[in-house]
Amino acid sequence: MDTVTVLGLLAGSLTTLSFAPQAVRAWRTRSTADLSLSMLIVLLAGVLLWLAYGVVRGDPAIVAANAATAVLVGLTLLVKQSG
Repeated sequence: MDTVTVLGLLAGSLTTLSFAPQAVRAWRTRSTADLSLSMLIVLLAGVLLWLAYGVVRGDPAIVAANAATAVLVGLTLLVKQSG
């Protein structure tokens, strides 16, 4: 694994992990009243586009980070819609 890939994996891990506490809190409390539905939808759309870009480029760092973030945002949206 080259330095550029390691850098990408580290950056992707940190940005994905930045959303994890919000997703975990929403899942545990079942409260998303303070979260904007439009922000979550736009974020998910952007993440899915980055995921597609990563797949097309064959970049594992972009794919891994955005797949994980898509799951977290998707779970948060599920809580938002059920509440």
